Parts: sequence; structure tokens; C-alpha cells
Amino acid sequence: MNDLKKAMNESALIRWGMLILVSITMFANYYFYDALSPLKSTLETQLNWSSSNYGFFVSAYSIPNVFLLMAVIGGIVLDKIGIRITGFVFVGFMVLGSALTAYGASDTFLSGGPGYNFMNSIFKNLPPSLKMMTLGFFLFGLGAETSIVVFTKAIVKWFKGKDLALALGMNLAFGRLGMAAAMLISPSIEQNTNRIDPAIWFGTMLLLIGLLTFIVYMFYDKKLDKQLESSATEEEEEPFRLADIGKLLTNRSFIYITLLCVTFYSAVFPFVKYAPDLLSNKFGLDNELAGRITSILPFGTILFTPLFGTFTDRKGKSASLMIYGSILLILVHLIFSLTNITPYIPMFLLGVAFSLIPAAMWPSVAKIVPEKRLGSAYGLMFSIQNIGLWAFPMLIGKVLDLSNPNITSEALAAGTASYDYTNPILMLTVLGILGLFFAFLLKREDKVSGYGLELPNKKV
Repeated sequence: MNDLKKAMNESALIRWGMLILVSITMFANYYFYDALSPLKSTLETQLNWSSSNYGFFVSAYSIPNVFLLMAVIGGIVLDKIGIRITGFVFVGFMVLGSALTAYGASDTFLSGGPGYNFMNSIFKNLPPSLKMMTLGFFLFGLGAETSIVVFTKAIVKWFKGKDLALALGMNLAFGRLGMAAAMLISPSIEQNTNRIDPAIWFGTMLLLIGLLTFIVYMFYDKKLDKQLESSATEEEEEPFRLADIGKLLTNRSFIYITLLCVTFYSAVFPFVKYAPDLLSNKFGLDNELAGRITSILPFGTILFTPLFGTFTDRKGKSASLMIYGSILLILVHLIFSLTNITPYIPMFLLGVAFSLIPAAMWPSVAKIVPEKRLGSAYGLMFSIQNIGLWAFPMLIGKVLDLSNPNITSEALAAGTASYDYTNPILMLTVLGILGLFFAFLLKREDKVSGYGLELPNKKV
């Protein structure tokens, strides 16, 4: 008992220090994911991409997690070999993928550098820059989703039974801060350099810093494992069984929370990828101002996610918060698609919704699933979530092109044409309605299963 009291995870200072270390990497992850979101129009005018091309590029992030089940495999590997090796490998994939993405937009590549001739010889109807950047974003996505699984399990390891929802909320807040930084910094870098690749290289630099901070975390994680050697050994030695995945897929609470996850995130992340372009086309804003307004969403979550996390830690009501967040999401997309209300209001409301559901959802999984299988559970959820993150960026781009058949990149560059986003956003509204349905089912099932999703997370 005395050894347990001396364990490093009992020290609030060290616990929160570990949170900061993994959250810096989380910041870099989210920054790079959205580094090109405010530059969609620039990609179209400078690299001759279409909206469908852009949607294809964005969707490449999710291909390894949907078709190769990398988040599931990564979660299983995480449960089997631990946080340190799994995290280092997959954060490394993020760095590699980000560098290739930046290289694909660079003058070196575009003027015939290594790989250009090969990319130019395949799928000739697509720009070479699109193919190289898509390969890079594919590798980035291969590492990014499993890395988030690693960070989540690491935080559960240090905070379970303490301020878990607050800690997970703070980690998400760092990620949202990365998203906001991308919306603000990328357009500024592009405008100052008149090139796209410096904004992407900046994201690569942040990921390198994130890799270094994760290496520092690894030393502390190893020390904690040594202090808790007996329980850690038992967990590592227990073999993975395919039946464990089967148990997750027959758990109604897990099914409902996973379906809510995929519908909710599919209605938010793909939207964010197009939001600056939507604002530019609907309200006549330039890239920089459109990026600033879009950054209201992540800045709002930086404040509200920890706040709602603290509420669920102390008061509970996680299932109810997921319902409220789903209702807000529906309202926001209806406003964007059917009204001309100033975008500041719906973007703020989306920030609140984007705080409510994650702050309640991710700690709830730790109640539904045993800790020793959390990696597999989060990995499975992220892979299913990525089905939406793969499909809907392409669907938005395709619906956008079909809804605006006569628009060309030349007309957009000249300012004589603009996209009508009504149909794509209405499509996302349907996802919000489905999410609300699954949130109600989850709350009803909790009364039967007794996992206590409406009860506080923090043990007294």
C-alpha cells in the first residue's frame, strides 16, 4: 500500500506534467490536420485542384484506418506492447507523412524533383502535387489516429479515479488549440510567402517538437511501470483474444457510443475542412478573415471542454450532455445552410457542441470498457469514426461540384463566381439527426446496463 502511495501517478504535479507532454504532441497533430483547411481556394488556383480533388486529399487521412484497420491494429498493439513503443512508432509516421505532404507542394517537387516523374506517370488525370501530397497525408493519418489512442490511454493510466474527464478535456483543448492555430497561422504564412509549402513545413516542425516531448514522456512512463511492476506485468502477459473485440461489438452501450462518435465527428471535422471556403464564398471573406472566424470553434472548445469535463467529473450527466451537444450540432448546420445569420453565432455554438460531446464521450468509454482493453476499444472506435472522416470530405467535394457545375478555378480566382454550400451542409444536418438518435439510445441503455454514465467520474 505504501508503494502505491509513492507511485508517480499519485503526484498531481507529475500527473499534470505528463498531460502537458502528450498534449504538446496532440497540439501538433491537430495543427497539421488542419494546416491546409483555410487554403482550399489557394490549392485550387495555384495547384489547379478541384473541390473533388481537395476532398480526395482530405479523405486520404482516413484510408489506413478504414481499409487497413490501423487504429484497431494500433489499439491492439498498444494493449500488447505498451504506450512507449507504440507511441514512438506512430508519432514517427506522422512526422514522415507531414514531410512528404509539404514536399509535394514545394517548388523542388513541382519543378521535377525526386518522385515527380513517377507521380506524373500514374493517374494522369490528377495533378502530380495531389498524388504526392495525398501519399503524405495517408502516412500522416496512419500515425495520427493511433497516436490519439495512445495519448488517450496514457491519460487514463495517470488520471483514472481522479480528474479523468478534466484531463481528457484539457488534452482535447490542446488539440483544438492546434486547430485554431492552423486557421490563424497558415493563411498568414501563405500570404507572406505567396507559397503553400512553408505553411505545411511549419506543421512538420511542430510534429518534430511533438516527437521530442513524447520521448521525454516515455522516460517517465517507464519509471511508473517500474513502480507498478506487478500490475503492469500481469497486464502485459495477458494475451489478446479476438473474442475481446467480439465482446465490444455485442455491448450495446459501446455500439451506441461508437455510432454517435462516427456521426458526430463526420458532421464536424469534414465541415471544418470546408468552413473557411464556405465563409469566403457565402459571405465574401478573404482566406485570413475566414480562418479567424473558423478559429472561434476550436477557441470555444479550449474553454468549454475542460469546463464540461470538470462538470462530468463532479456531477455526471454524461449521457445527457451528449444529447444536448447533438441538438446544438443540428441547429448549427441548419443555420449555415438555410440562413444568412452572421457566421460568428453558429461557429460559437458549434464550439459549444464540439465541447459537450467529447468531454462526455471519451471518459464514458472508460466506464464501459475494462482498462486493460481500452486501447482496443478506442482503436475500434477511431477506425469506425474514420469511415465518416474518409467518406464525407469526398462526398462534400462531390456534392459541391455537382451543385455548382459551371464554376471554374479561373472564375473563382477572378472573383466572378462563388460556391453554393447549401446542399453539402444539409447533408451534414442529417448526420446530426442520426447522432441525436444514438445519444437517446445510449442514455436509455445506460439505465439497463448500469455503467453509470449519468454518475460522476471522480471517486470520492
